[in-house]
Amino acid sequence: MAYEEPRYEVVHQGDGFEVRLYADRIAAQVEQAAGENFAFGKLFRYISGANQGASKVAMTVPVAQAEKIAMTVPVAQAASGTGRYMQFFLPDSFTLATAPQPTDPAVRLVVVKGGYYAVSRYAGRATDQNADRQSTALLAQLTAAGVTMLSGPIRATYNGPFTPPFMRRNEVMVRIEWP
Repeated sequence: MAYEEPRYEVVHQGDGFEVRLYADRIAAQVEQAAGENFAFGKLFRYISGANQGASKVAMTVPVAQAEKIAMTVPVAQAASGTGRYMQFFLPDSFTLATAPQPTDPAVRLVVVKGGYYAVSRYAGRATDQNADRQSTALLAQLTAAGVTMLSGPIRATYNGPFTPPFMRRNEVMVRIEWP
């Protein structure tokens, strides 16, 4: 089954990563104070109808996870709370005004600002260890290439737990300045 993905344009390929240009997107977001399963459950209930109007929202990919950092980061506006969050992107047909409003106060609708993102793709399980290893490599590649980073690493997971690990698509993304 194919899920909608945020649209992007690849503007550079090579150096161990690609650079993508994304437009603004709407996401449902939950702070991960009680762990990953807590956040995922709340977001899944939101798209399953735990919202004003009890509307079902189509599942999209990827599921994004990151830590907020205290700098100008369009993906996460400020450092607060636990600093970790999970996001489900909403289908392109929604805006902040038209998206169903969450009934759970832990779920917030946010605008994920578009811009340039350096992206490194990897297979396997989306564990913290695998994501950290890929993040470290991407940050080193960006530093070596003299690229200015505007965010910390964002983990993007595209497949569910029943997909064989060797077939899973995972990415680490970093918002960057790009000429």
